Amino acid sequence: MKLYLRLIKYIGPYKARLLLAGLCTLVAAGGTIYLPWIIKDVVDQILAEKDLVKLNYISLSIVLVFIVRGIFYYGQSYLMSYVGQHVVIDIRKAVFEKLQRLSMAFYDKNKTGTIMSYVTNDVNALQTAMVDNIVEMITEGFILVASIVAMLYLDWKLFLFTFGTFPFVLLFIDFFGKRIRKSGSKIQEATADITSVLQETVSSARVIKSFVREDYEINRFDRENMNNFRANMKYVKLSATLTPTIELVAAMGVTLIVWYGGRSVIAGEITAGALVAFLSYAVNISNPIKRLSRVIGNIQKALAAAQRVFDVLDLPELIQNVPNAKLLPHVKGNVAFKNVSFAYNAEEPILDNVSFEATPGQVVALVGPSGAGKSTVASLLPRFYDVIDGSIVIDGHDIREVTMESLREQVGIVPQETMLFNGSVYDNILYGRLDATEEEVVSAAKAANAHNFILELPNGYETQLGDRGVNISGGQRQRIAIARAILKNPQILILDEATSALDTESERVVQDALDRLMVGRTSFVIAHRLSTIKNADKILVMEKGKVVEEGNHDELLAQDGLYAHLYKIQYRNKEAQ
Repeated sequence: MKLYLRLIKYIGPYKARLLLAGLCTLVAAGGTIYLPWIIKDVVDQILAEKDLVKLNYISLSIVLVFIVRGIFYYGQSYLMSYVGQHVVIDIRKAVFEKLQRLSMAFYDKNKTGTIMSYVTNDVNALQTAMVDNIVEMITEGFILVASIVAMLYLDWKLFLFTFGTFPFVLLFIDFFGKRIRKSGSKIQEATADITSVLQETVSSARVIKSFVREDYEINRFDRENMNNFRANMKYVKLSATLTPTIELVAAMGVTLIVWYGGRSVIAGEITAGALVAFLSYAVNISNPIKRLSRVIGNIQKALAAAQRVFDVLDLPELIQNVPNAKLLPHVKGNVAFKNVSFAYNAEEPILDNVSFEATPGQVVALVGPSGAGKSTVASLLPRFYDVIDGSIVIDGHDIREVTMESLREQVGIVPQETMLFNGSVYDNILYGRLDATEEEVVSAAKAANAHNFILELPNGYETQLGDRGVNISGGQRQRIAIARAILKNPQILILDEATSALDTESERVVQDALDRLMVGRTSFVIAHRLSTIKNADKILVMEKGKVVEEGNHDELLAQDGLYAHLYKIQYRNKEAQ
């Protein structure tokens, strides 16, 4: 009930339409309730008195009832669907906005397919609950209540005699409802797993084919598909058991009406028309009970999806602006790490008391073995994560005390794996600064050594790049990413192994573009190829989360420490080639 009440809060902005839909529902359901009363009059008055005039009037009234009921049923369906669809849109928007605000830690812990499932499968399940099931629940609920009132009016003793079965109906609905909801939760989880496998296989098609693992992936998908099948069948078994059970109890109630009501007619306590009307209302009750039992099952399934959705909406936003956070003014680029420690989890510390400074316009290189903490340093600077201890200061401002937006606007990142969007070349560069002019976009592309190859593409700057930019080479993708960073014009730049995946020719062109990009900016370069950072102003050598050496290329070689060891290994490997 708490979950459903929380869902209903989203209906608030549309309460006027909801009230009008409720009015349409009452009129449409009222027609259903009025029909048994007409049958009572036909049996008790018209047939007994053989009154043809009344028969004509009643026949006409039946047609009018169905016409009016049809009109208002249309109004009810349209308005309820309008409200329901808008509520679903609002919830989907709320989930997407929440996902945008969650820290990178959330994305590290959750599979992409699972995250996608929150916005697609889970919200779609809510759509059924908020549209079709609410319409049916209101309609059938009104018919149920109105039929009970009519039965009480016709004969209260017969009503009490009949409704001895009602507590059993509630008992079965409660018993099965809890199990259906649990089963619905497993269905949503199984569906999310299918989405996850699908996302992984589609995005990794080249890897799958290169390792000839098509059959392996088919088998993996089949396993998740079967898990989904088993979860759905368990739900079907519960639903299929609930409905006939409720029908059996309802049939027992109708049987009691026929037996006891027939005796009452014979004894002259009620009329035959009243008994027929009573039976009609009993059917009106049994049908809503049967449909409501199915609706309750569907709602329980949807509430399992709602629980998953609200679990996401209730997640704490670990990285957020502190109260009264200030805007970071335009920075010169003076960066200081002061005794910074960090761990993704308590058992595995990544950085341990790291301290260093970078002055405006300086190129600082981070080198060291894999797992030394280089990329973590790059992730802490734009506050993708928060330090556990110590502080990071830019131009005297602790980055935790300024707004994330003003901080990240002044930090540019060119990663190793360039992420381009499925749009045009122009739009991908424009992503760096959405208010840039066409001249500024072209100028950024020229500075990134990208303008010439862009003009050679089929549609120039309007060429569609495809998913992740698959229609162009790795070097071309990287140059577009550099153009995007140039357009952003950040004062602080992070290059995370930006050329490590490129061939020699592409690396030369991209490195030339990077050199232009770094001019006048405070730049942090993470590199495995030490030859690319020989000219860095400062080189920080990291090992096991600590800065173990610091200096320029010549100074570090002279120290004959870890940097010299790594350099000699790479030099020997190059000589061997």
